[in-house]
Parts: sequence; structure tokens; C-alpha cells
Amino acid sequence: MKPKAVAQLRTYAQFKRYCKAVGADLPVDENAVFGAESPLAQPYVYRNHELSNRFAVLPMEGWDGNADGGPTDLTLRRWRRFGQSGAKLIWGGEAVAVRHDGRANARQLVINEATVAGIAALREALVGAHQERFGTDDDLLIGLQLTHSGRFCRPNSAKLEPVVLYRHPLLDDKFAVDDDSYVMTDAEIEMLIDDFGDAAALAQMAGFDFIDIKHCHGYLGHEFLSAVDRPGRYGGSFENRSRFLRDTVERIRGRAPGLDIGVRLSAVDWIPFQAGADQVGEPARFNGGDYPYAFGGDGSGIGYDLSEPRKFLALLQALDIQLVCITVGSPYYNFHIQRPALFPPSDGYTLPEDPLVGVARQIKVTAALKASCPDLTIVGSGYSYLQDWLPHVAQATVSAGMADFVGLGRMALSYPELPADLLAGKSLDRKRICRTFSDCTTAPRNGMVSGCYPLDEFYKSSAAYERLVAVKKEAAR
Repeated sequence: MKPKAVAQLRTYAQFKRYCKAVGADLPVDENAVFGAESPLAQPYVYRNHELSNRFAVLPMEGWDGNADGGPTDLTLRRWRRFGQSGAKLIWGGEAVAVRHDGRANARQLVINEATVAGIAALREALVGAHQERFGTDDDLLIGLQLTHSGRFCRPNSAKLEPVVLYRHPLLDDKFAVDDDSYVMTDAEIEMLIDDFGDAAALAQMAGFDFIDIKHCHGYLGHEFLSAVDRPGRYGGSFENRSRFLRDTVERIRGRAPGLDIGVRLSAVDWIPFQAGADQVGEPARFNGGDYPYAFGGDGSGIGYDLSEPRKFLALLQALDIQLVCITVGSPYYNFHIQRPALFPPSDGYTLPEDPLVGVARQIKVTAALKASCPDLTIVGSGYSYLQDWLPHVAQATVSAGMADFVGLGRMALSYPELPADLLAGKSLDRKRICRTFSDCTTAPRNGMVSGCYPLDEFYKSSAAYERLVAVKKEAAR
């Protein structure tokens, strides 16, 4: 059945009936509560810090920085809008590389001595915009996501310059790894751990409340967790595959005492997907028996087993890391489970499942992990595709204790004030609700800056918009 646009599901009965028809088992309240009585308006105490609502802005990969890794006016505009959102937990706002060769694109931010003042200015702009709109900033919790892009590094141009932890039988061909010279040595990993420590110290100096050691979406931190074939200290056993996390936490706490730490985790991964003969996404063929390279996978390549993700969360607790954001998959090789969308990016494949099924999967996985580690502060992902039904599902999720915070990614680009409007008791502006056209992915992958081109007039009126339209037409042909 061809997926139906969520915007067409105008009544609760229609939404429930359609979810049942496609197999999306979603928690949903018939009536969304707006204003101070909303479950999403209830305070949450994190380490003696009271946050006055349950919305979070999720970290995204920016494509509008300077060549040196510092922010531009476009980056500042985006961060100001995050401040105006009304969300109290700002999870990075941006994926920031800890060194130049770890950038996923040549316009991604990098934190170093030369750029730290500009990155501090981003935080200050966010806080200022929040205070200007809401009259206070003492209940904000602001983090910075630190990353190395590993297999997906493009630090200087559109050309891949990958750095990997092991030779992958499916991803190597797709991402230009053709010999062992791309594989990091243990000594190189130890140098990278030092870089994370230095970056965290700079983030603390810039005023951030916490840093995120990124372990998601196929980037380097996430790849450690699937390095089952790697010999030595950083591969094989779960203890070795989690050594990077443990050593990085130790280094950060030595370099930046008192700085809090969070982790964004792809708790479930699948085998890479590719377009089949009819362009519908299908699992790549793997001839080695059970597929071992999906952290949180069940060996089939398209199912999950939460045994190791639960062990990982238990490790976080043992390390006194309480702040965890749950996501799944990778935008590079199985985007439909990571970023459910009605319209795939221009270099993607036709959907093999209704996107609501993907949303339901993320919520179910997050709820199971929250239940196994109830003392952790859990932020959920994947909500933007719900569109008009986001408040209904989000409040049902939080009310049931399935997550502590609802994270917004793409929605924060098209309609950053959605939390503020809901919490103020206003009806949502349907013209600004993200409809998951995937232009925020297609544009950067074709050399344009990041932004919401269909719904943000700032980008829609730019010269890049016409280029984007041409790229999409060509892809459709």
C-alpha cells in the first residue's frame, strides 16, 4: 500500500485506523492538551536542574560553516531560532567535529582554539534569543555534540576521505574503502581520544553545560560498537568495543572537570539498504550467514535485539552518565529506519515500509530501554514525521513514562516555535509543520547550505532554492 500523507489523516479515528492498517503500533491520545496542563509542559529535574518542559532540540549536521570550521551568520540564525523554540533541553544543536579530518562535510563546524569564540557566540545567541522571548534563561540545559565522522568524512570537498575501524564487507565498496590503509591503528585511536578531551575542555570554556560523545548513525563512535572483527583493544568483545567510550570519558573528566556528559546512541542498526529493480529499498545481500555488523541487531539484518544496547546503558550508568538520546540506524545506508519521511532524499530509494512504522519502532525501542534503565534521562527521536499528530503521540509517550523528553530535529528547522506555541495554548501553524520533503538532506548533499527550503521563506527565496528544484527534477527523471 502506498503511504498516505499524514496531513490527510485529519481525525483521531482516521489516524488510528490508518496506523492499524500499516502496522504502526503508536501510543496516541485522542485530544492534545495545549498550555500549562499539557504533559509536555510538566517540569523535569535533571541533576538538581529543573527544566520546565519536555521538549528537546536534537543535534543536526550543519552545512553552512566557514572553511576553518567556524560558524557563519546562517549558523547563528539557526541557533537563535533554537533559542526561540521554547525547548529547555538543547542537545548540541549541531554536530561539531573534534578535528578537521573528522568533518562530514567541508562546511561542518570544528571546535579548536581558532573557532571556540565563534562557537561560544552560538550559545550566547541562543540564550539571548530565549531570554528575549521568554524572559528567562536559567532553566536551559545546553550541550554540544562532539563527533568524528569516520567512514563518512568529507573534510575538504565532496570527495570522501574515510577513516574506519574495520573492513566492512558491504559498506567498503559504497564508501570508497579499498585497502587497509583506511583502518585506524590503536595508537591513532588514542590520539583521537586526546582530541575529544581537548574539544570538551574548549566546550566547557565556551559555557556549555554538557557534551555528547556521539555514538550514532554510523559515525566513528557508533562504528566502535559493531567492530566485532577488529583485533586488539578496541574490537571483538563488548568490553573492547566500548573501550573508546570509557577511555574518552576518563580523558574528558581529566581535561574538563565538572563538565557533564551525554551520549546519543543508535540503539538499533540494520543492514545497508539499496534500491531494488523497482527502486524500492531492499536489504543488501550478505553471504556470510548471520549479519554481525548491526549493533542492537538480531543477526537477520532487519530485526533487533536489545541485549547489548541494555549493557551499553548499564555501562553509562556505571560511568555516571545519565543523559541519553536514543536514535536508530544511519542516514547513509538505511535512512528509512533512522529518519522516517514520505519523500526520500534525491540519492535515496523508494520506501519499503510506511514511515509511521519507523516512528513506532523508534518509540518502542526507546520505551523498552527506558523501562530497563528507569533512572536514566531518556530523550526520544523520530517524532517529526508525526506532523499534526506530534503533540498527541508525544504527550502519550511522556505520560506513560516511555521517554522523558521529546526530541525535535527537522521540525526545529521548519517550525522551531512549535514547542512555544503548544505550551502557550496556541493552535499549531499547519503551514509550517515539517512535511518531510527531505530537502534539508537533498540540498546539502548537492552542495547547498542546510535549511528548510519548502517552508522557511528565508531559504525559499534564496538562489539555492532554484538549484534545488532543478536537482530534484533531474533525480526524478
